Amino acid sequence: MGVAITELLLIREIGLEFLHNKVLVVDAPMWLYQFLSSIRQRDGSLLTDSKGNVTSHLIGLSARISNLLQQGIRLAFVFDGEPPKLKHLTLEKRKEMKMDAEKRFRQAKEKADEELMKKYAARTSRLTEDMIGEAKKLVGAFGLPVIESPSEAEAQASFIVKNNDAFALATNDADAMLFEAPRIIRNLSMAGRKKRKDKLSYDIVSPDLIDLKENLHHLGINQEQLIALAMLIGTDYNSGGIKGIGPKTALKMVKEYKTSFDAMFNEAKWNDFFDFPWQEVFDLIRHMPVNERYELKWKNADEDEIIRLLVGMHNFSEDRVRNQIEGLVKGNKKKSQKGLGEFFG
Repeated sequence: MGVAITELLLIREIGLEFLHNKVLVVDAPMWLYQFLSSIRQRDGSLLTDSKGNVTSHLIGLSARISNLLQQGIRLAFVFDGEPPKLKHLTLEKRKEMKMDAEKRFRQAKEKADEELMKKYAARTSRLTEDMIGEAKKLVGAFGLPVIESPSEAEAQASFIVKNNDAFALATNDADAMLFEAPRIIRNLSMAGRKKRKDKLSYDIVSPDLIDLKENLHHLGINQEQLIALAMLIGTDYNSGGIKGIGPKTALKMVKEYKTSFDAMFNEAKWNDFFDFPWQEVFDLIRHMPVNERYELKWKNADEDEIIRLLVGMHNFSEDRVRNQIEGLVKGNKKKSQKGLGEFFG
């Protein structure tokens, strides 16, 4: 999802040592899109193997998993299922934006404008079914749980944390709070790095923690008011929100109207912006389908399968992959993560 509520929140910086021996459930699609947008060549093009197959997502996934496991952090991955009908309009808009970015990338390439190529390349990322399938196999080869959500991965992951089967949801989207994720961990970037917006350079960042209960108290609202606040600003299910209403105004409105949401959305002129009732979005978020019979089972990493997936199928450097696995098996937490370029022979 995409809700601009971060500026309202209390966010606490933490170190990786704080997460030692804790279970984090990962919003897998978010991570994969992050790798596709940030792990690119200097001109902005994706990294590929000798057959032209994209490998950026696998490079990022294998490196981050290895790094975090060596930090003593336990991971489980949740993948998306069928998107809700209300999300289709947002998905279509994203598709149009990607097509426009691809056009602008080609124009920049013709002019050999490397800076513009980088800018637009990061906006063209497409996560295919093949990439998702490869990611699931790699996660499984590392011995980590793969959970299929019937709908939104964020909702399923939030449900797992609410059940106390994980400490927190690992995602960069604070709006997972709408699904009642008790705790969110952001910025689990490789080696403490995070890509700058529209660029292929990095800032140094540290992981941070967003606590739902703490923030509801800080904002002086309850869970239902938080959802209504987000809807005023705009969610994946009512893209763009109400024109002219930002986070601070939205917070002021939900406090003023308390639980009189019908009156609030009438005052905000909801029907001037959307051809479906506000209740439809509200109920969807409150009752997003989840799989209540998920299983979290960890196994030993399958070295042969990791080698087959990364080396045999995608030309990763076998020495580098084996060294990475060896460090993982030995639990050498002091071992530094290798640079991305070293994955290729």
